[in-house]
This record gives sequence, structure tokens and C-alpha cells, in this order.
Amino acid sequence: MKAKVYVTLKPSILDPQGKTVAGALQMLGYDAVRDVRQGKYFELDIDAATERQARSLAREMADRLLANPVIESYRVEVG
Repeated sequence: MKAKVYVTLKPSILDPQGKTVAGALQMLGYDAVRDVRQGKYFELDIDAATERQARSLAREMADRLLANPVIESYRVEVG
């Protein structure tokens, strides 16, 4: 079963890489861009009997390794 984990910096954490990308996009003429937040994406192929079990395993992996809970939050999609 496929699980997708999206990890992003918490809103209170400064994102210098996102600011750099936003500035570059504006320099390229994309004036509509007001802010950019960067993150990480993981696609997991999990051997699980149910969606619930796959979601639980993906959350456990995110808590233990994929995300730093001090500065990052994450969301999991299964399907």
C-alpha cells in the first residue's frame, strides 16, 4: 500500500531556503508569489493489510525518523 508523507517546517520556524526561492521567482517575473515554504516528500510502499495499519505505520516512521517534531510537522496520505 502506498503512503505519502509530506513534511514541512512549522509556521513559527524561519525558512531561509523558501525566502530565497520566493525572491528568485519574483526576479523571474512571478510577482504573484508572496511566500514559499520548502519541505520534504516521502513515498512509502508499505506491506499492510489495511489503510488504517498503513497510516499508523507511516505516522510511526514520521515520528521516529522522517520529521523533526521540534521544527517540523507532517501529514500522511494513504491510498
